[in-house]
Amino acid sequence: MGGIGIGYWILIGAIALVSWLVSNKLKKKFEKYSKVHLRNGMSGQEIAEKMLADNGISDVEVISVKGQLTDHYNPKNKTVNLSESVFNQRNAAAAAVAAHECGHAVQHAQAYSALKMRSALVPVVSVTSGMSQWLVIGGLILGAAAGAGFGYWIAVAGLVFMSFATLFSFITLPVEYDASNRALAWLKTGNMLTPEEYKSSEDALKWAARTYLVAAIGALASLLYWAMAVFGGRD
Repeated sequence: MGGIGIGYWILIGAIALVSWLVSNKLKKKFEKYSKVHLRNGMSGQEIAEKMLADNGISDVEVISVKGQLTDHYNPKNKTVNLSESVFNQRNAAAAAVAAHECGHAVQHAQAYSALKMRSALVPVVSVTSGMSQWLVIGGLILGAAAGAGFGYWIAVAGLVFMSFATLFSFITLPVEYDASNRALAWLKTGNMLTPEEYKSSEDALKWAARTYLVAAIGALASLLYWAMAVFGGRD
């Protein structure tokens, strides 16, 4: 387990570093584009409400929630939840986030398949993700590396649980990219933004999507690492 531990922490450190670099870049991008004020003077709330209306959606409410980067669409109660800064501000960053979250509402209204799959996985992942790594490590300690007995099957169960989280991360990618594409298409065809404002919004959403890409790659790398630890040690 000593060698496994060292290798794992190197992997986790590398993933954490890349994740931090992307997140830091995203933060700087949003700070930059928060200074690009919209010529139309619309707030994030108004952008969201207009996008919903233009897509024929009348049963979704746009509300303000506390915190930063807390923006999300809730399919259960059909609400577009915008952080206070996005809800109130009138800049390219706020427009990008507001339109993106409405993109999820449009997906829901149109029964977008990837969103349905991700929603179905939410209750499974919420139960399995927290215990998966501990099951794998516990199984290895009990002798899974030798492929013997009870410990091995505990580790395999942990890998199955971990695979649900990895699958969730990869299903999230098309959901997020599609929501951004819907948002940008609406912002462009509806002439909501000037060319400069649109370019800022587009770049902000590209960097936001990269955080999901890093998370998915990290989840897959971790799954493969532990799978090698469990199956690679068998005779």
